Amino acid sequence: MKQKGLYQQVWRWHFFAGILFSPILIILAVTGSIYLFKPQIENVMYQEYRNVEHTGEPISASLQLEKVRAAYPEGEVVRYIPASTAEEAAQAQMMLGEEFFTVFINPYDGTILGKIASSDNWLDTVAVIHGELMAGTIGDAIVELSASWAVILLATGLFLWWPRNKKEIGGTFFPRLRQKNRIFWKDIHAVSAFWFSSLIMLLILTGLPWSGVWGDLIQKVAVATNSGYPDELWGEKPESTTPSKEVADVPWAAETLPVPASKETNGGALTIDQIIQFAEEQSYTRDYRIDLPEGETGVYTLSVRPDRPEGEATLHIDQYSGQVLTKLTFDDYGKTAQLISIGIALHEGRYFGIWNQIFGLFICLALIGIVISGWIMWWKRKPKGKLGSPQRIEQYGNSKSFLIFMVILGILLPLAGLSIIVVYLLDWLILKRIPALKNWLDH
Repeated sequence: MKQKGLYQQVWRWHFFAGILFSPILIILAVTGSIYLFKPQIENVMYQEYRNVEHTGEPISASLQLEKVRAAYPEGEVVRYIPASTAEEAAQAQMMLGEEFFTVFINPYDGTILGKIASSDNWLDTVAVIHGELMAGTIGDAIVELSASWAVILLATGLFLWWPRNKKEIGGTFFPRLRQKNRIFWKDIHAVSAFWFSSLIMLLILTGLPWSGVWGDLIQKVAVATNSGYPDELWGEKPESTTPSKEVADVPWAAETLPVPASKETNGGALTIDQIIQFAEEQSYTRDYRIDLPEGETGVYTLSVRPDRPEGEATLHIDQYSGQVLTKLTFDDYGKTAQLISIGIALHEGRYFGIWNQIFGLFICLALIGIVISGWIMWWKRKPKGKLGSPQRIEQYGNSKSFLIFMVILGILLPLAGLSIIVVYLLDWLILKRIPALKNWLDH
């Protein structure tokens, strides 16, 4: 009887979590599926901007930027991205009023091919929906909360799937396709979730480092335990506590790396051409970008961003002397940062090329199928005029083991933990005390 009470309790949590968060998971899976193919989509959508004819030797980057500034004198260039192939345009990213633009430049003659505002870039919009539902900090919290509850959905779902005195493997490891109605959809939902659970969990855990609460917490833990990057990177402590992510587009592991200050000399500032020459002397591929100095004490930030994070590097360079003030490479990352960086590349579909993209798409489609089959299963069992949640079995009380499980997950996933407390308070203070609401909720 106690086992029945535990099953019912787990089922109720699984049900309500699915009802509340599965729509968000569908949005994340759809937008994630699209964004996986960002390079291919952009090459088609913006081919007149991105593609050029190879006509000799390119002009210098400084001359390219001069032409950008002449074309948009009211703008401020903040970043330069060199062409990665002989048939590709260079890019200058700039602030134009309150808007962020990418300007495409023919590197052979400096012709401005066009510009795209971030707000007009369809894929940038997809990324914003995927990361924060176009709702800023609140949206970011909702996405993190949904991803956290997806972990709980997988864990509770596996408990519900676990065979109980079954002699046949039908409905456990393989769906009973000849069954009709709810049994068919239950098998599709549960069996598919079992087979894909580890892959979906991988997708969730590799996406959480971008989130506001969990991502910030894991970065702080990594830095505090020297599993992010070591203090020995500097001969002297940096003079600035500004994190790199506020002044440059850098890899995840370098986002909290403090930005040092340039020390002004009488010799004047270096040109971007000298920074590019330095990058070529270091044998960096063209998978890098250069953020320009902000103010007299600002630094050049050279961020090497290949598809595989093992080649990542972040360098802060004194804009006057050219001295490398900070250099952080993948080998400098601690184990935590290395694992997360590899996970991010997998999540974005970059780590092993097109097959990584197809692999990610496969997981997203599986997640969409699992959610839709769950909706159909619920709709087929839902009584008319009621939500149809699994019935509360008051006489069995709460399972201590399940409570401990929820507490552990709440600690590991802070936003989920906070929401668990809120749900318990709502249940205790409101739901159980309003008979009409309780009757509508329960089966």
